[in-house]
Order: sequence, then structure tokens, then C-alpha cells
Amino acid sequence: MLSVIQIHTIVGTIIFLLYCITILGLVLVIIMENRNPLKTIPWVIVLLLFPGIGLLFYFFFGQDNRKQRVISRRTYKRIMKRPHGRNPHKDGQPVPAQYQSLATLLGSSNQFTLLYGSEITIYTNGEEKFKSLLEEIDKAEHHIHLQYYIFNDDETGEIFKEALIKKSRQGVEVRVLYDDVGCWNVKKSFFKEMKNAGIEIHPFLRVAFPVFSSKVNYRNHRKIVVIDGKVGFLGGMNIADRYAKGTSWGIWRDSHFKIKGKGVHGLQSAFLIDWYVITRQLMYDKIYYPQVPVFSDNIMQIVTTGPTGQWRTLLQATIYTIANAKKYIYIQTPYFLPTEGLNQALQTAALGGIDVRLMLPKYSDTKTVQLASHSFIDDMIKAGVKVYFYNPGFLHAKMLVTDDMLTSIGSANMDFRSFEHNFEINAFVYQRDFALDMKKIFLHDMHYCEKVVPSRWLRRPLKQRLIESCMRLFSPLL
Repeated sequence: MLSVIQIHTIVGTIIFLLYCITILGLVLVIIMENRNPLKTIPWVIVLLLFPGIGLLFYFFFGQDNRKQRVISRRTYKRIMKRPHGRNPHKDGQPVPAQYQSLATLLGSSNQFTLLYGSEITIYTNGEEKFKSLLEEIDKAEHHIHLQYYIFNDDETGEIFKEALIKKSRQGVEVRVLYDDVGCWNVKKSFFKEMKNAGIEIHPFLRVAFPVFSSKVNYRNHRKIVVIDGKVGFLGGMNIADRYAKGTSWGIWRDSHFKIKGKGVHGLQSAFLIDWYVITRQLMYDKIYYPQVPVFSDNIMQIVTTGPTGQWRTLLQATIYTIANAKKYIYIQTPYFLPTEGLNQALQTAALGGIDVRLMLPKYSDTKTVQLASHSFIDDMIKAGVKVYFYNPGFLHAKMLVTDDMLTSIGSANMDFRSFEHNFEINAFVYQRDFALDMKKIFLHDMHYCEKVVPSRWLRRPLKQRLIESCMRLFSPLL
């Protein structure tokens, strides 16, 4: 007869073996998913070296949703049909020849149509953007659609909450989406007050057990406002005090954009698709896509991307843009953790004689990401990329401009998280005047930067380089 100790030993051995089999099975599943090796290897390392924590982290953050659909093709086409409607300007200015393949790529992958004749207003600080947005909200007559990753319950958030409640009480349809993780610290009463005032408000992919694991790593990072289908906003700014008042260690330099005209219909479709995903309310009536005037010779495509679906459209379009640049590539991003394809595209462009400039914040709000980001700079400067650190505060702007003709603006950073995990939105703008305006802003910001000197940078202490390289191993997971 077995003793109690022997029984405990046998049971413990069985549990340990089952645990090991589970870990090894999970490693095989990850390998068989045929992901990018740069993402597969970190997960395998974490699971083998730290099986307990690794299993927990994979359960929460590592599952691959590429083959899932959050909306049916039929419903997607019905919502996207409106921006495809008759375009009074389609026989006007064509897409520049060197970008016709890019426009085709964006059009064929997810039906991102060409939208003609929009007017874009640029805001480079939160105070200007918030003032303009409040003015447009006050003028709303039919509907306000608002979606943000962060909607804080601070002074700025209270101002916008009261503005939305006021319009709701006037009979305007007000719909709000906020990201459940981005607003983790916001009191529930803040959103409940809006709901009680008649505002339709929902969190995007609510994070709660037992479905916590499948949602926490896939966040909606989009910033979209649509007012009456005629005016829209997108860019890098959320609704929070720091976007206007800065931080304790400096200003908050960001970029946001107001759009009037046909481009707003692209923003509207993006919002209504997300709205359907969360509420199952299908809205594609004409009243949400009113006739709008032609303001300019501007051509744009509103591009959304996320962790579901076969293609990483925004990443593909960014690499294509860089690979086909003829004169220069200017990039601003708060986080720089490039995929291997993007990494190679930037280095190849610089080695080919293209003027490649990369502007990053000198001080970041995320230390681990900054350390990993610095490890990529070595090869960049060796290839001839000019790297600049923005000094006055935190650079949160996201922008790519090239050859005085094409600009990419929106919510996406140059990192794995934006390209692989987050739901993002960018506008690709084919217009010389707008590109020159964004180029001018970049060159102005350069006056407040320190340029990375290769001879000094490459001689930084071994300990620092070692820490940065270790963090780089986990850059696909950050």
C-alpha cells in the first residue's frame, strides 16, 4: 500500500509532467502558427525560461487573432459602400504616377477608396485642437461620433463630457467609444453620467474575466471624431490634460488634424464599423454621409488596420512608401520598434542616397520601450539615417512625409504594437501643398532637436548597450 508521501510524490510528478507537456505543446502551437520569427522566438524563450509567468503572459497577450473576423464581409461592404458612392471629382487630379500602385494596394486590400477634395487643418498642440473640436461640437446639428483610446476624467475630460451632454440634451445623436484598457483609471461614474444623459457610450473590447485573455492585448488606439458627416478629426491626441498642459518634465508635442469634405466619409465608415463590432447596430443611412463640397485638389485614403485579417495593410503601405521614395523621407514617431521589413526598408533607402530623417523624443514616457528603441539606432546611423532627439518634452506626433507629395498621418506609431496588435487609423494624403506644410513643421521641430552624432553614439557605455540589446529581444511584445 502506498504511503501518503508516495501518493503526493506521484501526483506531483503527474502534475509536473502535464505542465511540461502543456508548455511544450504551446511552444509547438506558436511555431506552427508560422508567425514572424522575430515574434515567435521571444515567446518561446519566455515560455521555456519562465514557464509559469510565460504561460500566464501568453494566455493574456500572446494569442494570434489574424484568422479571426470581427465583422462579416457582407456587413463590412454595406458600411464601406457609402464612401464609394458617386464622386463628383473623380475625373479631376489623378493620383501621382509613382503612388498609383500604393493607392491600388490600399484599395484592393480593404476597399480603402480614394476620397477627393478635402480640406485639412493642422494642429500641433492640444490647446488649439481642443478649442477647435469644442467649437465644432457646439455647431453639431444631427450627430457626433467620438472615439478615443484615452478619455480621461480630468479637467479636459470634464469639459468635453459637459459639451457632449449639452448636445445630447439638444437632441443631437451622440455616440462615444473609448478603449477599456486606455481608460482603466477613469471612474465608472464619469461614463455613467454621460450614459444617463442620453449619450450612447460603450467601451471597446471590455476587459473582464472570463474573456480577459482574448482581448487585453488588442486595443483600439484610434482617435476619430465625426460631426454631422461633414467635419472630422484624427491624429495622435487623446482627451486628457497632458495633451494641452504637458508633463512635469516638458511640453507635449503632438499633431492632430481637422478634415472637411469627402475624407470625413472615410472616418465615418471606420467609426461605424467599430460601432457595429461593439453594439451590433448597423448604420449606413445617407444622413451619415451627406453631400459635401470640394475644397481642394487633395486626394486621400483613410486606412484602418488591426490584429484581425490576413494583411498588415498599414505596415505594407509604409514599407512601400519608404521603398519608393526618390528624394527624402521624414518621420516623426514617439516609439520606434520597427519590424524587420521596415528596418531594412529605411536602411536601404539611406544607403541608396535618399535623405532619411528620423525624429524621436529624447525623453519617453515608457522607459522599456525607449531602451529597446535605442538599440535600433546603431544600424540606422551606420546606414546613413539622420536621427534627431526632440528636447523640449515628449514628442508624440506620428507622421511620415516623402518627396513633397505623400504624407501619412494618424494614430499609428512606428512599432510592432501599432502594426501588429492595435486597431489604428491613418490617412494617406496625396497632395503637394499638404506635404510641404508637414515638411515645414518637421524642419521647424528640428530646431529643438539634438542630432545624434555617430562617433559619440556608437561609443556609449557597454552596460547601456547591453541593456538596450536585451530589451530589443522583447520588442515584438512591448
